[in-house]
Amino acid sequence: MSEAQLTPAPVAVQSGRFEDRRHYEEGLASPSRERRQFSNSHESLSPDAQELARAIDQYKLVHRRRFITYEEMLSVVTALGYHK
Repeated sequence: MSEAQLTPAPVAVQSGRFEDRRHYEEGLASPSRERRQFSNSHESLSPDAQELARAIDQYKLVHRRRFITYEEMLSVVTALGYHK
């Protein structure tokens, strides 16, 4: 291999402000919409699972968390009154 093949091509760096090149279609995910760990629709769940899903969503909103740990999920479950 020649040295030209091993050397990466120079990358043009644009100075100035950041240009956001992502495109968002109406009705699809946008920067203003919060991403969720689980689906946004709880309609297909049982009533108990819907209650848990709403409690987890509320926990994430209050604590500004996109994803929660098992410990956090356990705290939500116990706050709902479930115990071993």
